[in-house]
Amino acid sequence: MLIRQLQDTAADAEAVQSVVRRAFDDSPDVMPDTRPGPGPGPGPALGPDPAAEVLRLARTRHLTRTDPGGCWIAEQDGRPVGAALSLRREGVWMLSLFAVLPGAQGSGVGRMLLERAAGHGRGCLRGLLCASPSPAAARRYRQAGFTLHPTMRLTGKVDRTRLLDPGDIPVHPGGAAQTHLLDSIDRRLRGSAHGPDHAFMLAHFEELLIADTLAGSGYCYRDGGGVKLLAATSKRIATRLLREALARVPDGTEAQVEYLTADQEWAVDVGLDLGLALGTEGYLAVRGMKPPAPYIPNGAFL
Repeated sequence: MLIRQLQDTAADAEAVQSVVRRAFDDSPDVMPDTRPGPGPGPGPALGPDPAAEVLRLARTRHLTRTDPGGCWIAEQDGRPVGAALSLRREGVWMLSLFAVLPGAQGSGVGRMLLERAAGHGRGCLRGLLCASPSPAAARRYRQAGFTLHPTMRLTGKVDRTRLLDPGDIPVHPGGAAQTHLLDSIDRRLRGSAHGPDHAFMLAHFEELLIADTLAGSGYCYRDGGGVKLLAATSKRIATRLLREALARVPDGTEAQVEYLTADQEWAVDVGLDLGLALGTEGYLAVRGMKPPAPYIPNGAFL
């Protein structure tokens, strides 16, 4: 068994993707953001989502450039059998992806991968990750000192008859010029900026929405029907951003808002009011910190 650091190459990115595809087909013990198809699972009729696969390949290469010490792959007889991607941002260590093929589980591969990835966070006082509903995953992260917060997911078609007048909080498109504002909001809510990850999200997500008033600030990334990341300094601004993001979901497209802890009831209320269905998924796991709020994390960049 060989555990080696990932390289910034198309071949290594595809090797990670091959592990994700095969691991999801055979095992629930896979980080949630690695789902190969839209919705809560791939389903036999859905198959892989080409756009999502391109995004995950790009994410792997992005992290091997920004955090080479946090990105590892396990190979057996020259074939990839597991992978872990992690990042650290200003004192917070985050696990972006973790997957091990069922045939390699129980052999210590997962433990070795996580040890290598966690080594990238040495000295970080805080940690954050989104975990699958797998009991084995929950046990692993709890034993690593993480507090597990069960999460909910909103899905469905937006009831446009329920969209209200936006009120007095203006929301406008954002871009790279607002990066300093975004980082300041991130630091206030989770103790660290997203830094270079904002450039990635700006390049790969459809839209960035900004609210910046005397009463507070916030932002939201949206892509298709998905709310990819939302952070705000007040629930009022967060609510306004989420309603605006859902109002912009194209007609006929299913909306999806994920990783909502009990601290995000404001988001649950918005989704239910707009006709979305509420279900449970995995966990938001934190160490040395509370779940950021008001905040909707991104599965890959938290």
